[in-house]
Amino acid sequence: MLHKGRVFVPASSGLLEDVLQLAHTGGHEGVQKTLLQLRLEFFIEHDRCIVGDYVRSCAVCQQNKTETLHPAGLLQPLSVPSCIWADISLDFIEAVPKVHGKSVLLTVVERFSKFAHFIPLGHPYMASLVTRAFF
Repeated sequence: MLHKGRVFVPASSGLLEDVLQLAHTGGHEGVQKTLLQLRLEFFIEHDRCIVGDYVRSCAVCQQNKTETLHPAGLLQPLSVPSCIWADISLDFIEAVPKVHGKSVLLTVVERFSKFAHFIPLGHPYMASLVTRAFF
């Protein structure tokens, strides 16, 4: 049975697995290219969802994932601080249980001595509130 010049394959058909395998195993190139190959000759209702599930469950694709990031450069270590409180780091810890209306911790760590301060803040917090709490 044809639909707009392409072979119609119902989603409940036993041939669906074979059609998907035919379209995908040529290069294991992901959802978009598998859809393009499939749509050249076949029509399947809701094909994007079906192809997405098929590609995600493909054992070959799962074993051969390629890295999409640029290679990392050389590590550039931080210089050793010369005195205390010359170099600090700040970070926020959120989603802690609320105590006295405070549910965020501002962590201040001094790099030379590794001394840490934990300052409770209320949510939402703004730069002016963080500055006042820090100083």
